[in-house]
Amino acid sequence: MNKTIGVFVFAIITLLSVHLADAQQSGKVYRIGMLTLGYFLTANTEAFRQGLRDLGYVESRNLIIESRFAEGKLDRLPDLVAELIRLKVDLIVSNSTEAIQMIRDANRAMPVVMASISDPLGSGLVETLARPGGNITGLSLVSTELAGKRLELLKEVVPKVSRVALLVLRNHPPTRLLVPEMESAARALKITVQPVEIATPDEFKSAFAAITSARAGALFVQNNTVFGPNIKPLAELAAKHRLPAMGTLQAFVDAGGLMTYGPNVTDMWRRAATYVDKILKGTKPADIPVEQPMKFEFFINLKTAKALGLTIPYEVLMRADRVIK
Repeated sequence: MNKTIGVFVFAIITLLSVHLADAQQSGKVYRIGMLTLGYFLTANTEAFRQGLRDLGYVESRNLIIESRFAEGKLDRLPDLVAELIRLKVDLIVSNSTEAIQMIRDANRAMPVVMASISDPLGSGLVETLARPGGNITGLSLVSTELAGKRLELLKEVVPKVSRVALLVLRNHPPTRLLVPEMESAARALKITVQPVEIATPDEFKSAFAAITSARAGALFVQNNTVFGPNIKPLAELAAKHRLPAMGTLQAFVDAGGLMTYGPNVTDMWRRAATYVDKILKGTKPADIPVEQPMKFEFFINLKTAKALGLTIPYEVLMRADRVIK
């Protein structure tokens, strides 16, 4: 009997020791930074936080998130980068090419996770997608490569269109990659594209006045961290000027835009949590391949089409993942 009790006591002590060791290990509190040029979309950051919770990270227990945004003001980014570095964050998560470039220039040892970047290879953020090679890894939107497909869809829905306005962010690295790609795709479709560059949402109205003056028959709205939080006013301005508009985020169609085509960005933010987890557990960003989306979603707003006097071809409707009626 005593021997049985002794074995039982030994087992309890062993279990307690393992539990204590786990508790001591989990006593580490990680601090990560989140940085963007514009603003973060709540749906995306909540998906990211949920992804972290699914992996065992709980804010105020073993995780602190320091969020910083530049409100669309490029000159604010250097100070925000410096602030996060002073806070000694373990890594920084960002969806802004400009912010990531500044982090890299300020501290090449700081791990960076791209939550959703338009073209990390073309922007020079990584050496290759398979082996990023530096302190940066994460997820790519492949926005540049989708330029042709988005113009094709606009042409199918508005077959007589001859000029498409491109509403893009000024001095934005992905803009310099996107515009030539759009121009190349447009030539094959016998369309002229008209880039309209702006820096802040304050220029939306003047931009649409310029688009109207240029007699554009349709509009493409670039995805970036300045335009993203302003999807609703952009969709409303497109409707007011009777412009069939193609966007990249589902929220654009929900707000009244005509169509969107692109990856599920909210899901990409959730996936970004797995990159954070790998880096916090010791894997170097240089050794974690950049992930590209495998599925692209196509949404159409039939109410908007009706208001614009457009009939969406049946074969186009059949390819849609979601139709708002």
